[in-house]
Amino acid sequence: MELSILLAQEILGLFIIIFIGYLSVKWRILTEADSKVISKIVLYIVCPCTILNAFQIDFTQEKFMGLVLSFVAAIIVHIVFIPLTKLLGSFFHLMPVEKATLIYSNAGNLIIPLVSSVLGAEWVLYTSGYMVVQTILIWTHGKNLVCNEKSYDLKKIIGNINVIAIGIGIIMFIGRWQLPGLLQETVGNIGSMVGPLSMLVIGMLLGNMDLLAIFKEKRVYLICLLRLIVYPLLIIVVFQLIGLENWHHDANQILLISLLAASAPAAATITQFAQLYDKHPGYTSIMNVMSVIFCIVTMPMIVYIYQIL
Repeated sequence: MELSILLAQEILGLFIIIFIGYLSVKWRILTEADSKVISKIVLYIVCPCTILNAFQIDFTQEKFMGLVLSFVAAIIVHIVFIPLTKLLGSFFHLMPVEKATLIYSNAGNLIIPLVSSVLGAEWVLYTSGYMVVQTILIWTHGKNLVCNEKSYDLKKIIGNINVIAIGIGIIMFIGRWQLPGLLQETVGNIGSMVGPLSMLVIGMLLGNMDLLAIFKEKRVYLICLLRLIVYPLLIIVVFQLIGLENWHHDANQILLISLLAASAPAAATITQFAQLYDKHPGYTSIMNVMSVIFCIVTMPMIVYIYQIL
């Protein structure tokens, strides 16, 4: 129960940042257009630093096997989420941005600060598995889904700064190399901005909207129900059926981190894609902020269910 309360407090803090972004536009300190610049900074500068920083830890066989488990768990989550969303898409006539919102969570922006605050900095490494798997998928499948693209541009994928950061991070971790002290500190400082800046962008996108109108979007409640409750509960069942808790002596904590990522609110990156490529950015930001509001209750609930089962 204590873990659930800490989660709610951390999520509430991020929601306050969304509100600050909203007020900054409402009071004309910034404009909604300014959020596009911040989105580019987050996607192409801050996110790569977050990824690199996650791998800046000492290599041990135990940590390596735990990291492998986190990768396996993340792959399983997406093997479940992607076909399920395709199936539900036909039934509920889901828009591309709704499908992407269901599949991809705010794993990097939200989970790293949550895990660090609630479980401790030494557990942040195990967020890497989910981050790496989702980053690769979100810049391939996710981007194509939002933009209605039918094929993948392999050069753009391989040349993407986030994918490059993943490759460099894995090589450095396995090779037991670390960035020099000052550079490592700089990368860590930049990476730590990912949560606040992403939440600020969401708030800014809402700046010209009527807050009461946001809560009148009935379809968003369906998306949030699926994203925050149905999908995570299904993952708990799948983890138990496969027996992943027997793979590592810290498996319960590692799988909890994967579950936190799977039950997190909608990915801020999807909102940023929608904004940059003009694919219903307003509606996408509404789905995002509503999922953040509801996850204050749903994430602690999912964690509590996981702990008692």
